[in-house]
Amino acid sequence: MLPRRLAIARPLHQVFRTTTTPLTPRLHTRWLSQADIDDPSMNGGYINPPPEKRQFRDPYADWWDKQERRNYGEPVHEDNDILGMFSPDEYTHYKPGKGFFLLGCFVATVFGLCAAVYPYYPDKPSAPRAFPRGLDVELGGEGTVHALSDAAQ
Repeated sequence: MLPRRLAIARPLHQVFRTTTTPLTPRLHTRWLSQADIDDPSMNGGYINPPPEKRQFRDPYADWWDKQERRNYGEPVHEDNDILGMFSPDEYTHYKPGKGFFLLGCFVATVFGLCAAVYPYYPDKPSAPRAFPRGLDVELGGEGTVHALSDAAQ
C-alpha cells in the first residue's frame, strides 16, 4: 500500500513546495586581537633569508653541507622544500624560443622524410598474381549466375 502522504491528493503547487529556511551567510568574524598582530608573516619573528635556489649556488665552494650547499647555522628559508637540492631542477638549458624552433625542425624533418619515402613506398606487390582463365567468373563476368534475376528487379 502507498503511504498516506503519497496517496493524499493535493494541489500541484503544494506538492513541489519545499519548506526551507532562508540561508543566512556566515562570515568569518575577525576579532580585535587578530587585527593587532605585530608579525604579518606569522612565523614568530623568524628572519627569512632571500629565496635562492640551491641549484644555482657554487658547487665547488667550501660548504659545511656539500650536498645541500649550505653552511652551519645558516638560516633556512621557509620554502626550503622548493628551494633545496632535492626539489625539481629549474630548466635553463634552452630559452622557449629556441625550444619551439628545435621542435619545429624535428616536425619538419619527420614530414620531410615521409614525403621523400612516399613515392618509393611499395603500394602494390612486386609480382601481380596470375589466375588461369582470369577471374571473370568469380567477379561476375559473362556466364555467371547473378544473385537477383532480371524478373525480380
